[in-house]
Amino acid sequence: MSRHLRKRSLILAGHDTSVALEPAFWTVLERMIAHQNVTLVQLVTQVDATRVPDQSLASALRVHAVEWLQQHIQSQSLKEPL
Repeated sequence: MSRHLRKRSLILAGHDTSVALEPAFWTVLERMIAHQNVTLVQLVTQVDATRVPDQSLASALRVHAVEWLQQHIQSQSLKEPL
C-alpha cells in the first residue's frame, strides 16, 4: 500500500479546504463513515468542531481514526471469550 499522502478537497461551513492523509487513515475514515451512516463532510465537520486549538484538521482526523479503532478493538475483545 502506498504511504504517500492523498489529498481530498471538501467544503466545510461554506469554505473550500483540503486534507492530506496517508491512505491507511482514509481507509479507517471510510469504515467509520459506513459504520456511522454519515458522509465524509459530516464526519470531518464533527471532528473539526471538537478539535483542540492549534491542532491541524489532518492531525485531528488521524487521532479520531486511531481512537475509533481502539474502541472497536476493545469492543471486539470484550465479545471474545477469555
